[in-house]
Amino acid sequence: MKKSAGLLMYRGNSGDCLEVLLAHPGGPFWRGKDEGAWTIPKGEYEAPEEPLAAAIREFGEETGLAARAPFFSLGDVVLKSGKRISAWAFAGDFDPGQLRCNSFEIEWPPRSGQRRSFPEIDRADWFGLDEARRKINPVQCAFLERLALAV
Repeated sequence: MKKSAGLLMYRGNSGDCLEVLLAHPGGPFWRGKDEGAWTIPKGEYEAPEEPLAAAIREFGEETGLAARAPFFSLGDVVLKSGKRISAWAFAGDFDPGQLRCNSFEIEWPPRSGQRRSFPEIDRADWFGLDEARRKINPVQCAFLERLALAV
């Protein structure tokens, strides 16, 4: 089973306009997709790497920002594919205009023999919880609900 770990940065609190930072996946598959396409910054990992260490590493690779403790667990969700995503939340602030992300390479267009590079995350933004629920991949909504109960 594949495993992924990520961080959900938030600012404010439940009584004071809680906002979360979400990331939009880069690459041609996600171009033009919006509602249900956004995600927490996350990525796959394998043992012996610990899930929280992987989440911190992936957040840095996908945003260019070093996440700072304290972190608290938002638990896990499981995708239809069977992949398990573990998440942690932390308070912070980030200017989406400062996004610096690593890239990946794929053959594009398909069967063209040409390899192109795309950013893993093409943009990030802050959303209030209502809008975040519409933007985020539906399975990850559980992370938003758990965050709202915790802060």
